[in-house]
This record gives sequence, structure tokens and C-alpha cells, in this order.
Amino acid sequence: MPTFRAVPSDQPPASGLLAAMLAEMAELYGDITRPGMPTATAADFAPPAGGFLVGFEDEEAVCCGGFKPLPDGACEIKRMYVVPAARGRGLGAVLLHALEDAARAAGYRVARLDAGPRQPGVARMYRAQGYRDIANFNGNLVATYFGERDLTAGAVSDPAGAG
Repeated sequence: MPTFRAVPSDQPPASGLLAAMLAEMAELYGDITRPGMPTATAADFAPPAGGFLVGFEDEEAVCCGGFKPLPDGACEIKRMYVVPAARGRGLGAVLLHALEDAARAAGYRVARLDAGPRQPGVARMYRAQGYRDIANFNGNLVATYFGERDLTAGAVSDPAGAG
């Protein structure tokens, strides 16, 4: 299983992983950074309100993702990515839990996320990890799944929420 480190999303290796994720998403949905789409900038992911993690296995970056604040006090988990060679081993769920732990440590009690129709396995994984279906909360033009999870419920790694 990977070890996670906070890395600014605009610096290597996070920036390289994000470039690969954006290229993959462009093939599925077009440019997901175009106007009208939810933002996911380095400033959005900057501490203390945001965070960005890179997962390493034997010092090789294999996954990444971040969280950013939402106006109502919840956070949004964004830009989750697992390199193709590391897929199929459950790293998406491991990454999601690491991001939830980091968001909880930053003081968040609720996390939201979304997924597009060409990634049905992602929505299934989110539901299996305790996300409940909600309405479109972020105006995402291509997502069809929107989920929310109470980070205070089932926080196995740290029930007190201190990270």
C-alpha cells in the first residue's frame, strides 16, 4: 500500500500525475479545465483549507488527489488519479480514505465529490465507500454522479477528527 505525502499540486511529481489525469479526462469528456467547470487549481488545494496528496510505492508516485473548500463549509475531493499500471488493486479506495483523513484533519465534517458517465466504476467505488447520492452541488457540466459523505461517521482511523 502507498505512503502518502502532501505535495503542492503544481510541483513534481503531483504536476506530472495531474497532467496525465487531465489528458485521460480530455479523451473522455474534453477539456475539464474549460470555463464553466469546477476549479481545481493549486490555490484551491493550498493549505490550510485545501490539501493535495501523492501516494508513493517504493518512492514511485502511483496516485494523487486533493480537496478544496466549498462555500458552505464542506470540502470537495477532486483530481483523484491512479496511474494505469497500479489500477485494479484497490488504490482508489485507499487514496480516497487518505484524502478523507486529511480533510478531517483540516476540520472538514462533510466531503463531496463527482464522477462522469464514462467512469461507472468510480461512482460504484464512491458508493461502496459510504457516499450517498446528492444533487449536482458544483455545476459540473459533464458529471452525472454526485456524492456526499459525513466524515464524522465511521472515521475509523481517527474518530476524534484530529488527523
